[in-house]
Amino acid sequence: MGKLIKRSDKLAFYGVDDVNGTVYHRMKGFTEISVSKNPQEYARKYIDEDFEQSDVVGFSPQISFAFDCFSDNPVHTDIVSITDNELLGTDAVRSIIVVDLTRGNETDGFYAIKRDYSVIPDTEGAEKEAYTYSGHFKVNSQKIFGTAVSDNDFETITFTEE
Repeated sequence: MGKLIKRSDKLAFYGVDDVNGTVYHRMKGFTEISVSKNPQEYARKYIDEDFEQSDVVGFSPQISFAFDCFSDNPVHTDIVSITDNELLGTDAVRSIIVVDLTRGNETDGFYAIKRDYSVIPDTEGAEKEAYTYSGHFKVNSQKIFGTAVSDNDFETITFTEE
């Protein structure tokens, strides 16, 4: 049996715009970042068969998220701004890069996938101990494959497309 891949081996980075362009910050303080693939199926039953056949014809991935809100966290600040200002359309689209620390190395970079998502806020303030936010990131673009490197212990990354 191979080595168990820990949840912390796959890090997510969220693009926040600043005066120098987009900076990809590690998504810290999140209690949930889980992916649902949401496959779209084409199902049919032919009259000469006793069973139904299905084919996957597309995907509509989404990432469920929840976080304890921390001050001075640029990712939290951006999602709270989208939520509070009820931003619409492209104003609420952000890039997320998932970096797989089990595939690659610090010199050459780690395998990474970048994709744009619409930020879909859902609830806030649901917990008694900490102020929380939750919602979904719903797919808004194709995947872009590449590598990611960091010069600050994966607080931020630089992404290079394949």
